[in-house]
Amino acid sequence: MSTTKQNSSPFQKFVSIESLGGILLFMATVLAFVWANSPLADSYDALWNYKIGIKSADLNLVKPVRLWVNDGLMAIFFFLIGLEIKRELKIGELNTPKKAALPLIAAVGGMLMPAGLFLILNQNPEAMRGWGIPIATDIAFSLAVLKLLGNRIPIGLKVFLTAFAIVDDLGAILVIALFYSTGIQWGLLAIGLAIILFLAGLSYANLYSKFLLLILGLVAWFLFLKAGIHPTIAGVLLALTVPIRQKTDLQTFTGNVDEIVSVLQTCPPNSKPILSHRQIEIIDDLEDWTQKVQSPLQHLEHKLHNWVAWVIMPVFALANAGVNLSGASSLDVPLIAAIALSLFLGKTVGITSVTWLSHKTGFTELPSGVGMKSVIGVASLAGIGFTMSIFIAGLAFSGAPELADSAKIGILAGSVISGLTGYVVLRMRGRDAKHP
Repeated sequence: MSTTKQNSSPFQKFVSIESLGGILLFMATVLAFVWANSPLADSYDALWNYKIGIKSADLNLVKPVRLWVNDGLMAIFFFLIGLEIKRELKIGELNTPKKAALPLIAAVGGMLMPAGLFLILNQNPEAMRGWGIPIATDIAFSLAVLKLLGNRIPIGLKVFLTAFAIVDDLGAILVIALFYSTGIQWGLLAIGLAIILFLAGLSYANLYSKFLLLILGLVAWFLFLKAGIHPTIAGVLLALTVPIRQKTDLQTFTGNVDEIVSVLQTCPPNSKPILSHRQIEIIDDLEDWTQKVQSPLQHLEHKLHNWVAWVIMPVFALANAGVNLSGASSLDVPLIAAIALSLFLGKTVGITSVTWLSHKTGFTELPSGVGMKSVIGVASLAGIGFTMSIFIAGLAFSGAPELADSAKIGILAGSVISGLTGYVVLRMRGRDAKHP
């Protein structure tokens, strides 16, 4: 293993080109689409719509398999993203006020412009509820495109895309709660937020237990779910409660490890293939010091990275990429065009324009090695709406299947155009990386 690979940060490992993760993701996407449009389409729907869970007199947690993926597994994905964002805000690419403000401004432009463009382009009054469809960015697929570009993309650009996509999705979820939800259970939400604030207080006091985080995190996830708020929000907020500080420094840790090794070397050899009581105590001391020297946040990043890249993202793609086009018998072509253009042009123009304006006025600062050509590229990638857009389309047109079918085709078209354009622009940018 090269030195570069060994010294890569968890964020770099997460978004760097990893052949297995990238191949699995795109294979799952293609498989889902082919499966859903094949003679076996019924089995695809039957699998992902099959309901499982727990049901009793006091508890009803029964959901289709697809929702367990979207609400459960993707909460872990968002938890990891939250860890990465906190790390970059504290000690990384977003650790100055100007850099931290940039993703927020970009996300606002990336939501307002697509929504406004849709309202201008759409001429069908019955389809006006679809204004929220093009506001979301699919983090998983946009990061997958960046993975294909490999090391030609600077880490700052990857952080920028991830950060504004997180804000963008949070904004989309807020829109769903305010405009597409039937009602929010404020009492349950308040309890969930209180749990998260409690964990944040422990983190501020530098007190941390991964078991307490797991237990209370599951409770908070459940409360957010039942409150009517997308539970991935709980994943992001929980990540922000994980402390980044070590309980001891590396020099102290090294000194204690040297002492432990010296004591182990003085222990008499074992006559049996097990440790002595004294050796067990010494090994326990080593484990305690190992836990103290590790940043809880960095440790969780390291543990979750491969699971997210190689399992969660491909399963997510397999569950959501299977859009059946056979039912689109009476397509609304203007609606298809409005959604596709709103995703592609709305995101590209919206994010690029507000980013350029805020940078030129000195209000924000671009990440290191990132120029406006790079911003245009990631702004185009932001037009990959996919999962969240399809979800909003289902809410907006729940009583109009022909509009829902048209919306899904528009989402697919806009996402493909955005992904290809963003890839080409960033690949061209890679050839001139020294002059961003």
